[in-house]
Amino acid sequence: MEHLIWNIDPILVDFGFLKIRWYGLLFACGFVGSFLTMQWIYQREGKNVEELDTLLWYMVIATILGARLGHTLIYDPGYYLSHPLKILAVWEGGLASHGATLGIILALYLYRRKYGDSYFWLLDRVSIPTALAGALIRIGNFFNSEILGIPTAQPWGVVFSRVDHLPRHPVQLYEALCYLLVYAVSLRIYTKRGDQPGFVFGSFIAMLFSVRFVLEYFKTEQAMYDNGLAITTGQLLSVPFVLAGIGCIVWSFRTRESKPAG
Repeated sequence: MEHLIWNIDPILVDFGFLKIRWYGLLFACGFVGSFLTMQWIYQREGKNVEELDTLLWYMVIATILGARLGHTLIYDPGYYLSHPLKILAVWEGGLASHGATLGIILALYLYRRKYGDSYFWLLDRVSIPTALAGALIRIGNFFNSEILGIPTAQPWGVVFSRVDHLPRHPVQLYEALCYLLVYAVSLRIYTKRGDQPGFVFGSFIAMLFSVRFVLEYFKTEQAMYDNGLAITTGQLLSVPFVLAGIGCIVWSFRTRESKPAG
C-alpha cells in the first residue's frame, strides 16, 4: 500500500536575507480571514469598522504571546526555564492553542476596558474567526511537518519524510477540517442567537476543545514530560475549557430567562 510522501520544503520563498515560510503565510492569512469576518460582523451590526484596526493588533499580540508562553511553560518548561532567552525565539516554532485562547480572553478584557464594548459581546464575536485562524495555522503545521499524528496503516496515512518513514495520521488536517466546521457552526449560531450574551462564545470553546480532546488520541505526545495520567497534557488542558464553555452556555440561558419580558 502506497502512502502520500510529504516532503514539501517549509520555506516558500528564499531571498537569502529573508525567508518566507508556508507557516508564516498561512498564519498571516488566518488573521486576514479573521479581519474580514469581523468586518462583516461590524458592518452587519452598524459598528465602526475603523475600530477593528486596533482590535486586530490586540489579537495578534495576544495570540503570539499567549501561544508562545503556553508552549514554553506547559509543554517543555524544563528546557525553556533553563534557557529563558529561547522563549523569545518564536521563529523556531512552538505555539500552543490553549495559551493563545487565554491570551485572547485577557486581551479582550483589556480592550474592553479602553473602548467600552460589552465583554461578552466581544467574546461572542471574536471567537467566530478564531476557529478560521486556527484551521489555517494547523495547515501551516502540516507544511512544517510538525504536531505529528501517531503511525497508522490506513490508506490516507502520510509519510513525513523530513521526520521519519512511518505513515502517520495527518492529524493537522483532521484538526483544520474540524476547526472550519466549528467556524461555520459558530457563524450559524451567531446569526440565530447573536443577541444572547455568552452563547456563541460558550458554544465555540466547548466545540473547539472537545475537538482538541478527541484528536489528541491521534497525536504524538507533545509534552516533554510524563504527567502520570492516562490522558495527554493536551487533553488535560482541554477539559477546563470544555467545562467553561458548557458553564457559559448554561449561564447564557439562565441570564436570558431571568430578564423580564419586554
